Amino acid sequence: MELPDVDTVGMAILGRARLIATQARPAIEAVFAEHGLDTGEFDVVATLLRSGQPYRLRPTELYRSLMISSGGLTDRLKRLTKAGLIRRPPDEADGRGLLVELTPEGRRVAEAAFRRDMEVEARILDVLDDEERARLATLLRKLARSLEDDIIPPA
Repeated sequence: MELPDVDTVGMAILGRARLIATQARPAIEAVFAEHGLDTGEFDVVATLLRSGQPYRLRPTELYRSLMISSGGLTDRLKRLTKAGLIRRPPDEADGRGLLVELTPEGRRVAEAAFRRDMEVEARILDVLDDEERARLATLLRKLARSLEDDIIPPA
């Protein structure tokens, strides 16, 4: 090893996480494509589905939840509206705004894509037993929270 004094555990862990995500991505994206969606569009309809009845959110709630810009959301909403998966009813609490709401077809597509996505992801994780999956989920949640809490000082 050229730099034996350097701890490479971070590279080993984060490199494997990146490899797993990269290798899993095509199978997951294929599921979305089967349902006429790309990853960004799926994120929108899945977020609306998770919001519960009436499957409706304000655009601000959506783009904050998705952690994207309002411009990025606007493009997705245009495509989903054109596809008949969402509608934009007026926001009665704010007469100037429009809400984002799943149509019945949007709900059907979101549910089908989500169920199929979970099947694919479960198959990917089949190599782990229940205890290993739970432990890994706990550890990854802890790591993700540390990044959200911004405990890593800037370089």
